Amino acid sequence: MRSPLQGGLPPGGAVVVGAVVEIACDESGFSGTNLLHSSAPVITHASVDLAVDEAVALITALRSGFRFAPHELKSGRFLRGSGAREALEWFLAALAGRAHVHLIDKEFFLVTRIVDFLLTEPSYAAGTRLAREHHPAALALYEAGRPAGGDWGAFLSAFVDLVRMKRRLPVEQTVQRFFQARDALRRHGLGTVADAVLDGLGPSHVRAVVARLDVDDRTVPPPLEPLLPALAETVLSWSGGQRQVLVTHDEQSALTADRLTRLQRVLAVDGHPPSAGVDRAGALPNGVSPLAGLVMVDSRDDPRVQVADLLAGVARRMPDIIDDALRQPPPAPAL
Repeated sequence: MRSPLQGGLPPGGAVVVGAVVEIACDESGFSGTNLLHSSAPVITHASVDLAVDEAVALITALRSGFRFAPHELKSGRFLRGSGAREALEWFLAALAGRAHVHLIDKEFFLVTRIVDFLLTEPSYAAGTRLAREHHPAALALYEAGRPAGGDWGAFLSAFVDLVRMKRRLPVEQTVQRFFQARDALRRHGLGTVADAVLDGLGPSHVRAVVARLDVDDRTVPPPLEPLLPALAETVLSWSGGQRQVLVTHDEQSALTADRLTRLQRVLAVDGHPPSAGVDRAGALPNGVSPLAGLVMVDSRDDPRVQVADLLAGVARRMPDIIDDALRQPPPAPAL
């Protein structure tokens, strides 16, 4: 007997304004807060804008034309199957202009969280294109820190322990360990920008953020949940600033109604400028979120999500397939 689906944010009648695109999403490589000790170093979040009958036809074609059994339509078996190369080429061609893949490097995600949470005010825009001003600092720290080996790993691990929302050690212990790891990494002399990031980590601000986590301050997004910024990026890509996006998503405990509501509000304020070269006359009105809503489903019941799941798994195992044709959804229709 299946458990009731949890989470989601069903759209309200007054929320939807103008053009709407419906997408189905799934991820691959998500390991909860286990971001450093996982066999999957990246997470992929895939989305397609197929109708149900189109998804059924695609899956049927894979099973009949390439002789894949139902249980083989998981990426691992799909890529090991007989005729996998030909099937993959056909699959990607069938999705050209109808799909988007967002890739997350787990280590880099942690670095963006360090910068976005411990140097600035935590926000649901963190880790997305809406907070790009912090990206150069995070990238500099990531590129300079990785060659530091064990001290780099210890620094990231100390951050995870610092902001973990469950089974945390005493605060003073985690804060002390974090700054000891920071100081050890700082001794490597990582360069002007990276060292400035490390020097900017102040104990008072760090303790203030941890204190907010301890009292379950829900204005602070979950620090170790990459699906929320991934979802935001997916929605922004499909919206293009001109249309709302209604999401159907495989069930994920991270996507609670409260978090989705907060993300929806942030996107309503900051997430509606049209893309470069797009007619501003067709832009979403101020205050209208590009996220129209999110409906949670069991992937076994929705062939569109099954297609997104297969695409996410293939892209995680073969990141080189994430080319421009897959990264960019088709342009919004003229209004």
